[in-house]
Amino acid sequence: MTLTEQVAKNIIRKLFKGEDYRIEIVTILTAEFLQFAIDFFKKIIEAKLNNENVTADWYKEEFLSNSLSKEEIAINSGLNMKTISNMYNTATKQIVIDASNEHYNTLYQSIQNLVEVENELELTLTIKLRNVSVDLNVSETLIVINTLAVKRAALRGGLWSTAGKRVEKPLMQTLCKLYGVSENNYKIEAIGNATMSFEREIDFYLCNEENDYKCEVKLMGKGNPESADAVIARDSKVFVADKLSDTNKAQLDSLKISWVELRNTNGYKRFKTVLDMLNIPYTDYSGTNIVTDLDLIFQTVFV
Repeated sequence: MTLTEQVAKNIIRKLFKGEDYRIEIVTILTAEFLQFAIDFFKKIIEAKLNNENVTADWYKEEFLSNSLSKEEIAINSGLNMKTISNMYNTATKQIVIDASNEHYNTLYQSIQNLVEVENELELTLTIKLRNVSVDLNVSETLIVINTLAVKRAALRGGLWSTAGKRVEKPLMQTLCKLYGVSENNYKIEAIGNATMSFEREIDFYLCNEENDYKCEVKLMGKGNPESADAVIARDSKVFVADKLSDTNKAQLDSLKISWVELRNTNGYKRFKTVLDMLNIPYTDYSGTNIVTDLDLIFQTVFV
């Protein structure tokens, strides 16, 4: 699962134009999910080519095999790694194997009970590759559908949770360069062992002669008043967001936290208000073509 440099550029362009960036994430999600689904179906076909009987027991043996990675075992059982970690406060491979097998057994029994109750339902999933086909019965089909649903949810959660931090550095750099902020007036610190790559989580600071002000970027939707809690917890003084509710703005103003809402028309222009409040030197942006100017800035930001 990757958020490429080109995708990061596209997200920033849309944010500066006051447009919804989410289609960029959805496109990645769709591509990743469809590729997983195709690969998953191919594994079932391979069993037929090897003269294996595709049964529930076969599914457990093949898709919950200890030889697989713990991430694969979890997804194939109908769980994701975050759920296991939350349940057991750890996600070692043995814990994942035990939790996955237990959950799969429960899932399989639930499906069997459902099939017995809905005994009038006939459902067959046929997977065909190079003129060889595999037919899955109702129980097997529901197991496959559940696995695909869990995988899509895991992909979705991972992409949305990382999009903000992966765009944070180039977005803040782009704002600074658009307003001629000197490199002496901002700094970037990697968190933990993270590198300075745009894909890694970072802390971004705007600086004047006396203080460093931590900045927080949240590409969140409107109507989440608790979102400002993250800014408070991290002691940030600048909040740059996709959309902010009136409650968000009131809370931030009361805490004397400077904010920028990019989804507004020319919302990025409020950044100069932030710079004024923090007493950071800048040159007011007077360009007439933001798209062209962004492309020029990207040549120095993405290097």
